[in-house]
Amino acid sequence: MKYIIAIIQPHKLREVKKKLHEQEVFSMTISSTMGCGEQKEYIETYRGIKRQVDLYKNIKLEIAVNDDFVERTCQAIIDGAHSGEIGDGKIFILDLPDCIKIRTQERGGKTL
Repeated sequence: MKYIIAIIQPHKLREVKKKLHEQEVFSMTISSTMGCGEQKEYIETYRGIKRQVDLYKNIKLEIAVNDDFVERTCQAIIDGAHSGEIGDGKIFILDLPDCIKIRTQERGGKTL
């Protein structure tokens, strides 16, 4: 089992979810986050007050999958989130040693 964490642009979420559903990946956790990468900071003015912006709004997807779903899950995220511009995001893949379904107390890959 693997735990996939993807950081994407907020406006790409709908397309990423569509691509994941096409690959039969339905279970995920989605969070709103802020972060920075290669983007440059900039100054914005809001109601006459200038402020430096160096953190950007992002979406974090967390998806647990069995090993045979890893490549198709990652490719679906890439297909939905890719624009070719700085800030498209990142995908992290971690080993997931175990998983327990609370309702049935089942363990392992069959819980996913």
